[in-house]
Amino acid sequence: MIMSTAPALSELGRQLEDAASLGRAVDEVLAARTEVPALLALGEPTHGIKAFPLLRNELLGQLVERGYRSIVLETDVFAALLVDEYVNGGEADIEKVLATGFSHGFGAVPGNRELVEWLREYNDGRAPADRVRFYGFDAPVEYSGAPSPRRALSAAGDFLPAALRPQSLDDANLLLGQDADWTNPAAMFDPAASVGNSDHARALRIIADDLGSVLRRAAPVLRPVDPAGYDLALAHSRTALGLLRYHSAMASSAPDRIGTLLSLRAEMMAENLLAVVAQEQRRGPSLLFAHNAHLLRVPSDMPVNGDVVSWGSAGSLVGLVLGERYVFLATDANPDSDPGTLQGALADATGRRALFSTPALRAALGPSITAGEAILPGHLPLKPSELDGADAVIFVADTDGQRHQYW
Repeated sequence: MIMSTAPALSELGRQLEDAASLGRAVDEVLAARTEVPALLALGEPTHGIKAFPLLRNELLGQLVERGYRSIVLETDVFAALLVDEYVNGGEADIEKVLATGFSHGFGAVPGNRELVEWLREYNDGRAPADRVRFYGFDAPVEYSGAPSPRRALSAAGDFLPAALRPQSLDDANLLLGQDADWTNPAAMFDPAASVGNSDHARALRIIADDLGSVLRRAAPVLRPVDPAGYDLALAHSRTALGLLRYHSAMASSAPDRIGTLLSLRAEMMAENLLAVVAQEQRRGPSLLFAHNAHLLRVPSDMPVNGDVVSWGSAGSLVGLVLGERYVFLATDANPDSDPGTLQGALADATGRRALFSTPALRAALGPSITAGEAILPGHLPLKPSELDGADAVIFVADTDGQRHQYW
């Protein structure tokens, strides 16, 4: 099967020898769309291989020449504010920026220091409208749990003039209790250890809903006076309600508990991405970079404790809103994959790295092709069924010696 497929694939693949050929290949993908993208998403199959962040950096350089003015990463939406301040000339030490401006330990990812330094150098001396902004789009959650909604509620409430503050907000501090009750790491694995379904938590969800409603209704008055402050307050409001939903799901013992948590995180991610699109619409498109699983336009799935968990990814949610203005380039690796696998077929047709349009790729693959094996923990090899959720696939063959575990 592979012997008959490989020649066709080698003709379909655009070999990416340097940054310029990468830019031209992406141009061809975009030329097939009827609308200019608002978000061009580049995925990675795992967070442990430095070739993918380096590919992202190359692509950003090409896209900035084409009018892109922001990059959005899979990191805490609020932590990323420190990175954005730094790349716009802020005085913070870069070590602090990398340590605290990225969640999940991603400041140590090879390629992220280079990205931050390049952005700062590029922006130096340029007018604000021409600078490349840095955004995060992830919810402030970690693998071990979620924080108290206190900070988000307080920040959103503090932005409101006293006359507009909902009266229910006065009860928030009493209802929040101790932050340690919310951050108890046992709650991720034991629903009974979570406070997310308590009477206090349910009352806080009403307060968060009231707060968000007031902010949205007051937008015509508040946003023109302080657009950046208003957008940040609205982000805190969204996050407060999202975190309370997340804690409620942590308190559930339903069989689909993990899938619900992943889908709630995806919902918060999607809301943050659409907010970036709205903020950047007058400046240009954005490059988005995250794990493939967050960016597919079809439902994502992954194995968890022996079961397969499925959820609607942020990409699938955003794609419903943006349509052709959302473009996704998936990536994968593993040149040692077995014959009969998608990865094996792509490896046979790839030199250093190559881009394949997914419509042509699907037509060339045999019906019996399967997904290859993972390279390392966290690697989710692309499945043939997931090709429908991407516009193109970039396969990277030169990953030897580039595998890192940094968390």
